[in-house]
Amino acid sequence: MINAAITGVGGYVPEYILNNDELSKLVDTSDEWIMARVGIKERRILNEEGLGTSYMARKAVKQLLEKTGTDPKEVDALLVASITPDFHFPSTSSILVGKLGMTNAHAIDTQAACCGFLFTMDQAACMIQSGRYKKIIVCAAEKLSGIVDYTDRATCALFGDGAAAVLVEPTEEDLGWKDSLLRTDGKGLPFLCLKGGGSVCPPSYHSLEHRMHYLHQEGRTVFKYAVTDMSEVSAKLAERNNLTNENLDYVIPHQANIRIIEAVANRLEVPMEKVLINIQRYGNTSSATIPLVLWDFEKQLRKGDKLLLTAFGAGFTYGSAYLKWAYDPA
Repeated sequence: MINAAITGVGGYVPEYILNNDELSKLVDTSDEWIMARVGIKERRILNEEGLGTSYMARKAVKQLLEKTGTDPKEVDALLVASITPDFHFPSTSSILVGKLGMTNAHAIDTQAACCGFLFTMDQAACMIQSGRYKKIIVCAAEKLSGIVDYTDRATCALFGDGAAAVLVEPTEEDLGWKDSLLRTDGKGLPFLCLKGGGSVCPPSYHSLEHRMHYLHQEGRTVFKYAVTDMSEVSAKLAERNNLTNENLDYVIPHQANIRIIEAVANRLEVPMEKVLINIQRYGNTSSATIPLVLWDFEKQLRKGDKLLLTAFGAGFTYGSAYLKWAYDPA
């Protein structure tokens, strides 16, 4: 039996920090208000002109290659999860393989919003289990500052920029990507979307005037669905894999809102000290949140640790995955 194991993690966040005090100069908000409702203290912003998602992805993948001693020519496939690509086309992944010299890799982009990492990792696991692929890189990268309206008090405090990447390789040990439960229900279009710029609503004076090229979110509705769906799918996956508070080492949730994270932990009956959180430092980086947690906490993880990952995003997409960590800290 071939399993797909994460054998390394790389990451990158921009240097510029937008904290709550600075944000309060742009809109009517405060550090106390943001921390109480979503738990975000600061977020990283890629503010250099002419740089996009592929720049951060390239930084994360390059660090991963160096940490794992991987020759770019050994990589069989590069899968990039993002809702903020550099361009509609060509793909962000095609830009990366060219910049990084991955001459033997095919490259594709995936788009599953905040569930992008989970959905793309599941694809990579299936590819590894087929026996046809030996080294796959999964990268999640987002420049959400490019679609955030910094005059919108309801959303501008939530999102940040960043990228993280993992190397996925085969193993015959009882480790790696063990199980997943992934869903898309199609209910989310009215509540979480980018209205302008697509084929339904191409760029126009009307779309610009009505600020349709910025992220739109109806927060209360999204919050309700996120708590319900993440909690239910995580509980089902835990039950079918006999995961309990006693044998589960860590829960790694999508970093969107501290209250959602607490609700999921409560449903799983897992204490918060077993929940890995970095939302206070980076905010919501969409598909990149879970791999950025892996990057931040890599030195804390041990071979054989049982991890439950869960996320919720536009669409609505939601899901959970069970992962057994494959290596000890270097």
